[in-house]
Amino acid sequence: MTERLRKKGITALKIIISAVLIYFIFTKIELKDVLQTLKKSDPLYLFMALLFFVLSKVLSAFRTNLYFHQIGAKLTQLSNLKLSLLGMFYNLFLPGGIGGDAYKGYVIQKTYQPGTKKVVSSILLDRLSGMLLLFIYACTLALLSENEFFQSFYWLFVVAIPLSIVVFWFVNKTFFNYILPVFWEAFGFSALVQLSQLVSILCILKSLSVSLDTIEYLFVFLVSSIVSVIPLTIGGIGSREVTFLYGAEWLGLDASTSIGISFTFFLITALTSLFGVIYHFKKPKLESVD
Repeated sequence: MTERLRKKGITALKIIISAVLIYFIFTKIELKDVLQTLKKSDPLYLFMALLFFVLSKVLSAFRTNLYFHQIGAKLTQLSNLKLSLLGMFYNLFLPGGIGGDAYKGYVIQKTYQPGTKKVVSSILLDRLSGMLLLFIYACTLALLSENEFFQSFYWLFVVAIPLSIVVFWFVNKTFFNYILPVFWEAFGFSALVQLSQLVSILCILKSLSVSLDTIEYLFVFLVSSIVSVIPLTIGGIGSREVTFLYGAEWLGLDASTSIGISFTFFLITALTSLFGVIYHFKKPKLESVD
């Protein structure tokens, strides 16, 4: 009973934080300006943005399965894709229940019994691998940008890229040596995952007829993706938008356009995640590789 109340309390707090952040955003900009930006969107480019987002999630599921196979959970790619889609649905639409990552971990442990520690570490490293590439791409874009904001940090970005890779590899080798053999393959998948999402954002920019400051908008998106992982809001709602708002302010971007990009990306995420409801009512049967 106490645990249930705690979960409900955490969920209520997340909803409140999301609501407060959204309210805060619209005290800074006019909602009508954001809606006006969205009305100009090109459906064809939005559809392409959706396709590249779906591709990123498929590639992400392949990366996750690398880790699962490494700990002895040899489920097929199709089974893992179904499980990943269900996890997306749980993360966004059932925040008061079991989270998507927690559910995947529970099912993998129950079915294959590789050990709770190995399951948790594989899911954690899967997330961290994705965040590493978000950071690397963000640093790369900062180096390519001509915005004055980045100029004084140039050498910091140069050093941060190889240093972050070395540190993450060292963490893997020191604490998760049994997963180290898939380090570089997972790294490659992470690069493709984040690249696909960057292309998705590029399509959103094209849809909204944004042709200036492309690198800066992509940089803010990557930073917002890192911030949205912090479990303070429901599905990152509010935290991503606030990041876009302040990113626009610091980099001299249009605030209404920034929020429009963020909302569009959220709607694409929500639409994709909604398909996971199919496996909520009919749980996917996990099949193993022969």
